[in-house]
Amino acid sequence: MIKGVFRNRVTFFEYEPNKGPMPGEKPKKILYECWAKVDEVWLKDLELAKSNGTLSDLTITIRDPGSEYMPRNKHYLSIKSDYYKGKKFNIKHVRPDIQNKEYIRIVAELVE
Repeated sequence: MIKGVFRNRVTFFEYEPNKGPMPGEKPKKILYECWAKVDEVWLKDLELAKSNGTLSDLTITIRDPGSEYMPRNKHYLSIKSDYYKGKKFNIKHVRPDIQNKEYIRIVAELVE
Protein backbone atom coordinates (compact mmCIF):
# COMPACT_ATOMS: atom_id res chain seq x y z
CA MET A 1 0.00 0.00 0.00
CA ILE A 2 1.22 3.48 -0.81
CA LYS A 3 1.72 5.72 2.21
CA GLY A 4 -0.86 8.45 2.58
CA VAL A 5 -3.76 6.76 0.75
CA PHE A 6 -5.75 6.18 3.95
CA ARG A 7 -7.32 9.64 3.95
CA ASN A 8 -10.94 9.02 4.88
CA ARG A 9 -12.28 8.29 8.34
CA VAL A 10 -14.79 5.43 8.24
CA THR A 11 -17.24 4.40 10.96
CA PHE A 12 -18.76 0.90 11.04
CA PHE A 13 -22.05 0.48 12.86
CA GLU A 14 -25.12 -1.70 13.14
CA TYR A 15 -28.81 -0.84 13.03
CA GLU A 16 -31.80 -2.09 14.99
CA PRO A 17 -35.51 -1.97 14.10
CA ASN A 18 -37.45 1.07 15.30
CA LYS A 19 -39.54 0.45 18.38
CA GLY A 20 -43.23 1.04 17.99
CA PRO A 21 -45.52 1.03 14.98
CA MET A 22 -43.26 2.96 12.56
CA PRO A 23 -41.22 0.81 10.14
CA GLY A 24 -37.53 1.37 9.58
CA GLU A 25 -34.27 1.20 11.46
CA LYS A 26 -32.13 3.39 13.66
CA PRO A 27 -28.41 3.29 14.52
CA LYS A 28 -27.76 0.86 17.37
CA LYS A 29 -24.08 1.21 18.12
CA ILE A 30 -20.70 2.07 16.64
CA LEU A 31 -18.63 -1.06 16.13
CA TYR A 32 -15.31 0.28 14.83
CA GLU A 33 -13.66 3.41 13.42
CA CYS A 34 -10.52 3.68 11.30
CA TRP A 35 -8.79 5.40 8.39
CA ALA A 36 -9.50 3.95 4.95
CA LYS A 37 -8.79 4.20 1.26
CA VAL A 38 -12.05 4.71 -0.66
CA ASP A 39 -12.32 3.75 -4.35
CA GLU A 40 -15.37 4.37 -6.47
CA VAL A 41 -16.23 2.44 -9.62
CA TRP A 42 -13.25 2.63 -11.95
CA LEU A 43 -13.75 4.09 -15.41
CA LYS A 44 -12.93 0.74 -17.05
CA ASP A 45 -15.73 -0.87 -15.01
CA LEU A 46 -18.28 1.92 -15.57
CA GLU A 47 -20.36 0.19 -18.25
CA LEU A 48 -20.48 -3.08 -16.31
CA ALA A 49 -21.48 -1.20 -13.15
CA LYS A 50 -24.28 0.59 -15.03
CA SER A 51 -25.64 -2.66 -16.43
CA ASN A 52 -25.69 -4.56 -13.14
CA GLY A 53 -26.85 -1.66 -10.95
CA THR A 54 -23.68 -1.31 -8.88
CA LEU A 55 -22.72 2.20 -9.96
CA SER A 56 -22.91 3.52 -6.40
CA ASP A 57 -20.81 0.70 -4.86
CA LEU A 58 -17.49 1.55 -3.21
CA THR A 59 -14.42 -0.52 -2.45
CA ILE A 60 -12.92 0.41 0.90
CA THR A 61 -9.50 -0.78 2.00
CA ILE A 62 -8.61 -0.81 5.70
CA ARG A 63 -5.87 -2.33 7.82
CA ASP A 64 -6.99 -5.74 9.05
CA PRO A 65 -8.31 -5.10 12.58
CA GLY A 66 -7.79 -8.75 13.53
CA SER A 67 -10.01 -9.90 16.38
CA GLU A 68 -10.92 -6.32 17.33
CA TYR A 69 -13.57 -6.10 14.61
CA MET A 70 -14.81 -8.34 11.80
CA PRO A 71 -16.94 -6.58 9.15
CA ARG A 72 -20.18 -8.43 8.31
CA ASN A 73 -22.83 -7.94 5.66
CA LYS A 74 -25.32 -6.90 8.36
CA HIS A 75 -23.12 -3.91 9.22
CA TYR A 76 -23.21 -0.44 7.73
CA LEU A 77 -20.58 2.22 7.31
CA SER A 78 -20.35 5.96 6.88
CA ILE A 79 -17.48 8.00 5.49
CA LYS A 80 -16.52 11.27 7.11
CA SER A 81 -16.15 13.39 3.99
CA ASP A 82 -18.14 16.29 2.59
CA TYR A 83 -18.81 14.24 -0.55
CA TYR A 84 -20.33 11.32 1.39
CA LYS A 85 -22.03 13.36 4.14
CA GLY A 86 -25.40 11.88 5.12
CA LYS A 87 -24.85 8.71 3.07
CA LYS A 88 -25.01 5.23 4.52
CA PHE A 89 -23.47 2.13 2.92
CA ASN A 90 -24.29 -1.54 3.59
CA ILE A 91 -21.40 -4.00 3.51
CA LYS A 92 -21.88 -6.49 0.67
CA HIS A 93 -18.60 -8.38 0.64
CA VAL A 94 -15.37 -8.62 2.67
CA ARG A 95 -12.15 -10.20 1.43
CA PRO A 96 -8.42 -10.07 2.19
CA ASP A 97 -6.26 -7.86 -0.01
CA ILE A 98 -4.43 -10.29 -2.28
CA GLN A 99 -1.38 -8.01 -2.64
CA ASN A 100 -0.94 -7.42 1.09
CA LYS A 101 -2.44 -9.61 3.82
CA GLU A 102 -2.26 -6.72 6.34
CA TYR A 103 -5.31 -5.16 4.68
CA ILE A 104 -8.88 -6.15 3.90
CA ARG A 105 -11.16 -4.89 1.14
CA ILE A 106 -14.81 -4.19 1.70
CA VAL A 107 -17.38 -3.71 -1.05
CA ALA A 108 -20.22 -1.50 0.17
CA GLU A 109 -23.49 -0.48 -1.45
CA LEU A 110 -25.16 2.91 -1.06
CA VAL A 111 -28.47 2.53 0.79
CA GLU A 112 -29.22 6.14 1.76
